[in-house]
Amino acid sequence: MKDENLKIDSSDKNKDSEDLNLDFYYTPEGYKCFTENFHLKRGYCCRSGCRHCPYGYDKKKDNF
Repeated sequence: MKDENLKIDSSDKNKDSEDLNLDFYYTPEGYKCFTENFHLKRGYCCRSGCRHCPYGYDKKKDNF
């Protein structure tokens, strides 16, 4: 398989794949980290102490 077959044309990306890129990123350790955008689209707090929680949850105190 040639390398040119592995290239992705950015014009081929659909809106869903662009939204997915805004929903999370990978940390240097390899973990998936959800963004504030993802949490707001989900619509509720999962109470896991997420790094980008827009709801103000404090896992250590177990409150908002």
